[in-house]
Amino acid sequence: MLKIIILILLLAVVVSLASGFYFLIHDQSKTNRLVNSLKVRVGLTLIILLLLAFGYYTGEFQPKSPWIYSLSE
Repeated sequence: MLKIIILILLLAVVVSLASGFYFLIHDQSKTNRLVNSLKVRVGLTLIILLLLAFGYYTGEFQPKSPWIYSLSE
């Protein structure tokens, strides 16, 4: 469930990035929509990082890299 939430938030970051690009091209310093989309992107990214840390802390995300296990042998 946590993975799905993170994927949805990543999609929201991409949408915010696209809207920021649109505001950059079409607004001519008349509004703060570009700054607002940047704030949304930073906020979403912080939420994603917190969810990743929570998932690792609770054990939902486990490291499965082969080089981690080969070092302990």
